[in-house]
Amino acid sequence: MNLMHILRHPRAAVIIHDMVMVGLAWFGAGWIIYGAGFSGIMDSIPLFAELMLVLAAQGMVLWATGLYKGLWRFASFPDLWNIARAAIFGTLLILAVLTVVYGLGVKQFLGSVAIYPAMLFLALGLPRMCYRFWKDSHVPVRSGSGAGTSRALILGAGRSGALLERELRHRGAFDVVGFLDDDDRLRGAQVHGIPVLGAIDQLPRVRLETGADIAIIAMPSATNQQMQQVVEICEKSEIEFRTLPTLNDLGNKATRIDDLKRVAIDDLLGREPISLVWDSIREGLAGKRVMITGGGGSIGSELCRQIARLNPVELIVVDNSEFALYRIDHELRSDFQDLIFYSVLGDICDSATVEKVVGEYKPDMIFHAAAYKHLPILQTQIREAFRNNVLGTMRLAEAAERHQVGTFVLISTDKAVNPANVMGATKRVAEMYCQNVDARSSTCFITVRFGNVLNSNGSVVPLFKEQIAKGGPVTVTHPEISRYFMTISEASQLIMQAAVLGSGGEIYVLDMGEPVKITYLAEQLIRLSGKEPGRDIQIVYTGLRPGEKLFEELFHELEPYEQTQHEKIFLAQPRREDWEGLGTELREAEMAVKRYDTSRLKHILLRLVPELAKTSIGEHSQDTGVVPIGRVRKDH
Repeated sequence: MNLMHILRHPRAAVIIHDMVMVGLAWFGAGWIIYGAGFSGIMDSIPLFAELMLVLAAQGMVLWATGLYKGLWRFASFPDLWNIARAAIFGTLLILAVLTVVYGLGVKQFLGSVAIYPAMLFLALGLPRMCYRFWKDSHVPVRSGSGAGTSRALILGAGRSGALLERELRHRGAFDVVGFLDDDDRLRGAQVHGIPVLGAIDQLPRVRLETGADIAIIAMPSATNQQMQQVVEICEKSEIEFRTLPTLNDLGNKATRIDDLKRVAIDDLLGREPISLVWDSIREGLAGKRVMITGGGGSIGSELCRQIARLNPVELIVVDNSEFALYRIDHELRSDFQDLIFYSVLGDICDSATVEKVVGEYKPDMIFHAAAYKHLPILQTQIREAFRNNVLGTMRLAEAAERHQVGTFVLISTDKAVNPANVMGATKRVAEMYCQNVDARSSTCFITVRFGNVLNSNGSVVPLFKEQIAKGGPVTVTHPEISRYFMTISEASQLIMQAAVLGSGGEIYVLDMGEPVKITYLAEQLIRLSGKEPGRDIQIVYTGLRPGEKLFEELFHELEPYEQTQHEKIFLAQPRREDWEGLGTELREAEMAVKRYDTSRLKHILLRLVPELAKTSIGEHSQDTGVVPIGRVRKDH
């Protein structure tokens, strides 16, 4: 650490200040101990040499403790701890250096060395704390502040609330008039001089007493049930409200005014932040060639983002939508400039495309997210549903086996359990194929099954938002219909976790929490838009659509399940099918697809998935002689 290095440091003034304080503390300690006799000591040893040795030794220790990575503006107890450590270790180093240089003459310094650390601690610590106190008590005046500044109540008096209050105060964005918190220990307490006025459920009263214009929810670790309760209280109080991001979104960022956002449906239906075993995920994905089909879709694009952060050797993104592929291509090139990835515009049902991509790039892992999923449309498009969801999976799986891909992850759905519609039935057949081909292949075929994903393309949330924007009505098929929901980020992360857990043949089922009534979802979206259900926006029930169930299931009765090492992932035991019978049916189905024989495909689907016989699709199955293929239970 030379002089030029110090002068180029962004906090050079702070370093110079500290070096001056080191010199003053050293000579001040000597003066206190020796008084008038101190000048005699200085006469016997060259003053400049002594000062240079002390500054060099102490300066190196101050630098090594990381003291200059912090700002005086945010000086706190960790900085004081760093100063204390630096003073003690610096004293020891100074004593060692002086012993080497002066030998027995170092005895002359022992008295001053005894109190030097305390002197230095005060000389470095007090200015920092005084500056911090001055800055904290100084609220900058800016245009729009004063009488026009909004009065805010912060809901949550914990660490996030305290950090937020300080940020709001320094920016002059809001006049914080109080905190609300459910912790009884905080009753009557103050945070940065601002009182805790009561519990959160007292917001209606406190809002009137304080004249607050806005409530800011500073509870990033709140569960969805807690967020639902808080939002309900805010709505009853008829006060505008904002929130900080959840812990999952916030990560390691500091609380900033820019992080304030409107409460979204994800905040109410998302669950507690998941805890992933990132070491195992990195080990399983880092340094691998990873291919993602349907990479431009909701789940596929989020998998691209998550996996790109894990340093794969290459990322191959396949999608048959030019626009979707363009969007994820542009995003990855902007955000991950060192990432080696390839965008492939192609159809997984095209054998030539699949063979070319898998054979040329030779991925170590394939995440198969490409699928048709819109239930009402596929109900009348059995040929396209079978072609894409079943035959496309088969083509990809065959290529993976042929080119010795290590792991193949099929992304499935809860609608594949006791399917009542074409979409769910085709996904169930894709599951059956992958589970049974695993026993005959060196490739590990893993199935991951989960429910609805919030805000995914074609899901109910964007539809409801569009209906609300038009003034309603919001259409729900049945008052009692419910679905499982999770966020796109959570689903993608758990897919990656399941992928590195499996060894082949497993069905992993993601813990979806409690099912949510679609009516509740619609009501919350209406309220979050600032309107009242039934008064401003009507909810109209249109009746169940063909193939739609009132509730979805995550496990089949013949699929006993158990907990895995990850609390959010369950392992369901797959059902083994007669391989020859399954192959025969699939070959016949492929011929029916080529002939566009939808009637034949319907009969084949009924044989492959006998649960469909209980639905409208199977009303005439007895008349057509449909007999399920043989099933073999897996031995354990």
